[in-house]
Amino acid sequence: QVQLVESGGGLVQAGGSLRLSCAASGRTFSSYAMGWFRQAPGKEREFVATISEIGGRTYYADSVKGRFTISRDNAKNTVYLRMNSLKPEDTATYYCAATGTYYSGSTNSYHYDYWGQGTQVTVSS
Repeated sequence: QVQLVESGGGLVQAGGSLRLSCAASGRTFSSYAMGWFRQAPGKEREFVATISEIGGRTYYADSVKGRFTISRDNAKNTVYLRMNSLKPEDTATYYCAATGTYYSGSTNSYHYDYWGQGTQVTVSS
């Protein structure tokens, strides 16, 4: 079992930055690839970024590439999402997720076993 708790969301002006954190419970965090997804009101959940279990491989949605950075600190059982140059269209609830099967990470939400409760990010224009 892995429990995930996101933090770091908030209200920011367009062009600003935020760093989301996702703290995981358990001693096997390094066995899971991690992902960030987001869901805006009235829209489906969409992939944002993923990172492999050790952190050597990352992949981003085209909409955030060059602006967002996913990273992890296995010693702290935490995965991060640094978001720069935020846009109003980035407004959503952001979720972190863990997969114990797809060790390189995945863009498919169905591949993830555990999910956090989400943290709200609102970008004002």
